[in-house]
Amino acid sequence: MRRRLGALLATASLVVAGAAPAVVARADAAGPQGAAGYRLSTLVKGAAIHGANGLAIDRQGRLLVASAMGAEIVGVQRSTGQVVKRWGHAAGVDSPDDVAVGPDGSVYWTDLPAGEVGRRTPDGKVTKQFVGAGVNPIAFSPSGRLFVARAFLGDGLYELDPALQKPPRVVIPDSGKAPFPNQLNGFDFSPGGQLFAPQPFRGRIVKINPDTGAMRTVTGAFAKRPPTSVEFDSHGRLYASLYTGTIVRVNRSTGAHVRYANIRGGILDNMVFSRTDRLYVSNSDTGALYTVSTARKVSTLTPGGLILPGGLALMRGSTGRTSLFASDIWSVPEYNPTTGALIGIDRQSRAGGGISDSWSLARNNHTLIITSWFSNTVQLWNPVTNKAVATWKDFKVPVSGVRFQGDLVVAQLGDGTVVRAPAKGARETLASGLTVPAGLLAAGDSLYVSDWATGTVWQIAKNGVKLATPVAVATKLAHPEGMVLDTHGRLLVVESGAGRLTRVNLTTGAVRTVARGLATGLVGSKAAPPTWALAGVAVRRDGTVFVSGDRGNVIYKLSPTS
Repeated sequence: MRRRLGALLATASLVVAGAAPAVVARADAAGPQGAAGYRLSTLVKGAAIHGANGLAIDRQGRLLVASAMGAEIVGVQRSTGQVVKRWGHAAGVDSPDDVAVGPDGSVYWTDLPAGEVGRRTPDGKVTKQFVGAGVNPIAFSPSGRLFVARAFLGDGLYELDPALQKPPRVVIPDSGKAPFPNQLNGFDFSPGGQLFAPQPFRGRIVKINPDTGAMRTVTGAFAKRPPTSVEFDSHGRLYASLYTGTIVRVNRSTGAHVRYANIRGGILDNMVFSRTDRLYVSNSDTGALYTVSTARKVSTLTPGGLILPGGLALMRGSTGRTSLFASDIWSVPEYNPTTGALIGIDRQSRAGGGISDSWSLARNNHTLIITSWFSNTVQLWNPVTNKAVATWKDFKVPVSGVRFQGDLVVAQLGDGTVVRAPAKGARETLASGLTVPAGLLAAGDSLYVSDWATGTVWQIAKNGVKLATPVAVATKLAHPEGMVLDTHGRLLVVESGAGRLTRVNLTTGAVRTVARGLATGLVGSKAAPPTWALAGVAVRRDGTVFVSGDRGNVIYKLSPTS
């Protein structure tokens, strides 16, 4: 994970402390199924991994992949690229950003949002120790000493007791100065026991004495191509992965570097060498894994794609025709809604000018409303010109946003409200007292919000006016998230906790299941909003329905049969 987090993670965890626990939806044995009148198919199938971060190789020879967005460690067979094991919440894993294997075969990981380091022994015993929010890179020295550092939410370096029992020893104190430009990321030890680390926001690689914390710069040549990780091969040669897709070999004495390999389209996060010096590389944005042979041949081990699909919107795209847009954390892909073919991708840019990180989105005439509780951002994005029209940073942990009667309306987890933000004038609170406000729906002069925790969908405005007393139009739903009206004016809502798409007749209150067995309801970090990526639903004029499944990295298509 390479973006700066805000203090809102702590805020979000406090807000949802009293919320209902997440219910993980499980697909039916028969798989996803559409109700009578619909044919269900998979329009887009994403990556096998919800974003690939830190890497290690365990004693069984499996490639271990830390997936912060997937809230799991994934075991991959190195010969085939197939996923053979997943360790998630049930195994004590929260939101791992890096992973390492200890001398005794124990697997260690860093849960960045929660600030904890975890250890799983070969016999399955799990131990955890709190270090500090943002704990990220982790590595063992040749003599078996364990070190971690904080990133994004801090910049300290620490030595830990491998048993995770004794208090951490501070090697470099945390500066407490956000945005922590001196933070370290994916680091490794030289054969001689010195720690080498990238400082992505400084564009340099540094050498650190692990006993004293003394640091010197090896090279500062990567200001425009931030280094994300370093690794040593069996010959003691130093390599660095660059955010832009290039891997370089660095002379650790002079700092001179040469290109070793280039991974086209790669947004590189981390690396690990096998004993035979085959290099494995991770892509944080697409979940792809790559290998680089000793002959420098690059191959894709595990293909990338969608890593955490959320909000969906149908609108005119770059081809001049209607496209389907999806929020996918670090990108907004554009698809052909008939074939599922990828048309283009707008990405977040480290240099600025790109999209905000996207956890939900909605149509706003010719732009998209992109919402992120993660960076506390609401953004209007034009996917045709690839430019931000407007950006707000002052909402209180925004979960979703819509346009209602020309005004921006945002669901705020920070204070459990829905607020109306006109272009001019003061903001108006349209609803309050919500436990976990999730999806929003503007339907003509009416406005609705789903409360993820209570399972209720509320109508909060009618005839364009705030209702003094909100009206419950649906209750006892299993974590309702995204909503839309179908072509007959009936409410469709994604029950992420049940893997269902449910239809509600707003006149009679009748409820019917439209689809079940959907791979929704991925449970993220305990330090984050329980909605994680907000499930989305969209309807085309011909009645075709599109639904996102974050747990399955999938977009479903429900085609009317009559």
